[in-house]
Amino acid sequence: MEYSAIFHDMDKRFCYAIDKDLFVIRVQVKKDDMKEVILHYEDKYIPMERKDTRMTLPMKKVATSQFHDYYEAQLQMHLICLRYFFEFTDMQGEKVYYGNYEFDKECITNRDRMFDCPQNLREEEMFEVPQWAANKVVYQIFPSRFAATQPVDKKLWYKAPITPMDDLHGNLRGIIEHLDYIKDLGIDVVYLTPIFKSNSCHKYDTIDYYQVDPSFGTTEDLKELVQKSHERGMKVVLDAVYNHSGREFFAFQDILEKGEKSKYLDWYFIDELPPKSEWGEIPNFKCFGYYGGMPKLNLKNPEVEKFVTDVACYWIEECDIDGWRMDVGDEISHFFWKRFRRAVKAVKKDALIVGEIWHYAGDFLEGDEWDTVMNYPFYLNLIDLIADEKISVSRFVQNLGYLEGRLNKKCYPLMWNLIDSHDTARFLHLCNNDKKKQHLAAAFQLLLPGMPMVYYGDEAGVCGFTDPDNRRTYPWGRENKELLAFHKEMIRIHKQEKPLRKGSIKLLYAERNVLAYARFQEDEQIIVILNNSKDLKELTVPVWFAGVPKQGRMERLMYTYEEGYTTEYDEFIVENGEIVINMGRHSAIVMKPISEGEKTWQGK
Repeated sequence: MEYSAIFHDMDKRFCYAIDKDLFVIRVQVKKDDMKEVILHYEDKYIPMERKDTRMTLPMKKVATSQFHDYYEAQLQMHLICLRYFFEFTDMQGEKVYYGNYEFDKECITNRDRMFDCPQNLREEEMFEVPQWAANKVVYQIFPSRFAATQPVDKKLWYKAPITPMDDLHGNLRGIIEHLDYIKDLGIDVVYLTPIFKSNSCHKYDTIDYYQVDPSFGTTEDLKELVQKSHERGMKVVLDAVYNHSGREFFAFQDILEKGEKSKYLDWYFIDELPPKSEWGEIPNFKCFGYYGGMPKLNLKNPEVEKFVTDVACYWIEECDIDGWRMDVGDEISHFFWKRFRRAVKAVKKDALIVGEIWHYAGDFLEGDEWDTVMNYPFYLNLIDLIADEKISVSRFVQNLGYLEGRLNKKCYPLMWNLIDSHDTARFLHLCNNDKKKQHLAAAFQLLLPGMPMVYYGDEAGVCGFTDPDNRRTYPWGRENKELLAFHKEMIRIHKQEKPLRKGSIKLLYAERNVLAYARFQEDEQIIVILNNSKDLKELTVPVWFAGVPKQGRMERLMYTYEEGYTTEYDEFIVENGEIVINMGRHSAIVMKPISEGEKTWQGK
C-alpha cells in the first residue's frame, strides 16, 4: 500500500454537503492500489455504546487521474457532528485504517482519532449553483464580427486574415436580428465578449463601464437583446473586465493629468509618476500582460471594489442579464471574489458567475466565489488528443479525471467545455481544415458532462489562426452547410437525451486512441464510442457495466466518419452484455438501448 498517495482533507473539496443531511466524502489514493475502500461514520455526540449509530458505507471509485484514484461516498444522516474514518484494503490484502491524518492497523474506536465535521457548518456553506445552467449549451459571440445591420464591404467582411483594427460594424442589433438562428441551432446561453465603451475592437480596455459602446448600440438595444433572448428561452451572459481598465478610463486619465494630487492615485499600482508605457518597454505601472493600454485596477481599494461591484449589479438590475464571465479572474484576489459573489447573488440569486482561468481552479470553486469556469484544461487536452495527436485517450481521461475527482459535484455539470475561443486559434485551423477532426472534437464537447461552449462560426466552418485572426466574421450566406447541420444534430441529441443532460458518466473502454463511455440517468443509458486514429477498429465494448441489459439491441443515433456523418437508423446486437462494432477512421458513434417491445425502425 502506498501510504504517501493517500490524501483527505476536511475541506470543501473532500468533505461537503450537497443537500440537507446529504454529505459527500472523498479520498485520494494511488492509482490501481486499492481493492476496497470503506467509510466508517457516526454521530460524535451519541454515546459510543449505542452501536446502532455506527455505520459503514462502501466507497465508489468516481475518477482516475494519471497517478491517483478518487473514491467517493454519499451519506445521508441527520446528526449534529459527523465523525468518520477510512478502511483501506489494497490489492495484496493489506488492511489499514485512516483517521485524523494518522494510520492504524487496528479499527479506530477513539473518536479523537477520527475526522471531525460539524454538520451545521457544512450546511451553511453548501455550494449553491444556478440550477438552470447545468449542461446547457453556450454560444460565444464576438459582437463586432458576428452580424452587422448596415451595408458592409463584402471584401472586408470576408477578409482573411483579419487584423486587430478592422472595423466590421457588427453590433447588438445584428445579434438581435439573428436570435432565431441562434435558437434554431439549439443554444441556451448567449455569451458576449465585452460590449462597453472602448477604443479597441476587442473592448477589453474599458473606458466607460456604464455605457454600451456606441458602435454596438445603446442600453435600450441591450435590454431588447436580453428580453428577446428570454422570450426564446435563452439566457444572456456578459463579459466582466475588472482586473484592468482602459488607459482612457476617467480615473487613469485623472492620474495622468494631476499626478500625485489625483484622488484616484490608489486606484492603480503606480511605481513612479508620471505613468509611462513606451512600446517595447515594461511600463512603470502594473497592467495586464505589460500592455500599457490596460492598467491594472487596485481592487484592494474599497472604492474600486465598490465601483466595479456596483457596475456588475447595475447591469443585472437595468437589463436583467443572467450572469457574468470574469476576464482573467485568477489575477484577482479571493477576498474580492467572495464579496463580489455576495453582492451579485443578492441582486439576482440565480445569476451565473463564470471565471476565466486556464488551469485547475479548485480554490475558486468552493461555493463562495464562482459557480464555474471556462474549462481550458478540457480544451488543452482535446488539442493534444485530436489536433496534435500527442496523447492517448487514456491520458485524456486521466487528465480530466483530476478535475472530476477534486471539484465539487455541483459545479462540474456547469463547466464550460470549449474547443476554442476568442483567445485561441480556431480548432479547425489547428486541424488543417480537417472536418472529420472537427466532428470528433464537437462529439467530445457535446457528449461529456458540462456546458458545451460553441464559439461563433465553429458550426459554420470558420477558420483562423490566433488573435486577431480567430475573430473573423460569421460567413452569412457562405456557411459550411454540412458542418452546420452536424452541429444542429449533435446539439439536438445533447438536449433530447436525458442521460446527456443529467446523467453520470462511466468509463467502459480506453486504450490508446479508442474511448468508450456511458452516460446514464436512472434506467436510461447513452453509449459513446470514439476512435481517434487513422486505423479501422473492431471493438468489443462491455455495455453491461452501464446497466444495459445483457441481451438486447441498441439503436444508433449518430455516426461520424471520414466522409461526414449520418443519423440514419441502424441497430447493434447486445450479447452477454457486450457489443461488437467496427469503427471508421477518426469516427464517433452515439447509441442507446432499444426498450423491450419497442418497434424496429422498419416497423415505425
